[in-house]
Amino acid sequence: MELMGDIAGKKVLDLGCGDAEFGVELLKQGCVFYEGVEGSLNMVQKAVSVLDRTTSKIHHSSMEAWDFPLDHYNLVVSRLALHYLENVEPVFKQIYNALTEDGLFVFSVQHPILTSSVQSATKSARTDWIVDDYFHTGKRVEPWIDEEVVKYHRTTEDYFKELKNAGFTIEELSECSPRRENFKSDEEYARRMRIPLFLIFACSK
Repeated sequence: MELMGDIAGKKVLDLGCGDAEFGVELLKQGCVFYEGVEGSLNMVQKAVSVLDRTTSKIHHSSMEAWDFPLDHYNLVVSRLALHYLENVEPVFKQIYNALTEDGLFVFSVQHPILTSSVQSATKSARTDWIVDDYFHTGKRVEPWIDEEVVKYHRTTEDYFKELKNAGFTIEELSECSPRRENFKSDEEYARRMRIPLFLIFACSK
């Protein structure tokens, strides 16, 4: 939210919008139109219900297959979704073309330190983490409740280069340094200070 700045009067596209609760918040803050793209039909149905009677629209589509309109949005956001794409550069280029002049693209991904090795995904409330195969990018298969989830590991440098290749100027980068007021205990705050969970880019057209 800090990296997006004032969104009053802006048209916003949310890629991987999930249940669109985030869209409700953006509309409350004054965005004039919220549009979401979501690959899960269950989430699309939830999003449509959540956004009933608002200036919004939800599309059931993958990011790769969706037909982006040209020069249409002031702001494009994506929260913890792009690390599920095998190839992000074509999507970055589509986003660039869909933004108006001086438009902003803000997205978060799981931090590459965590996606590098699936061994760090097999235990909750960790007190140690394994960083391995960092520069061997590509497919990772993680266990998730009796299922397997496919993610694609990229380095921070990879994201930077692919954004530059798409034409973006990187304005800000954040690793979401923890703030004590967001944690109920000193112990959990101290644990979260040990390793970054998220990586966020804010990029301008």
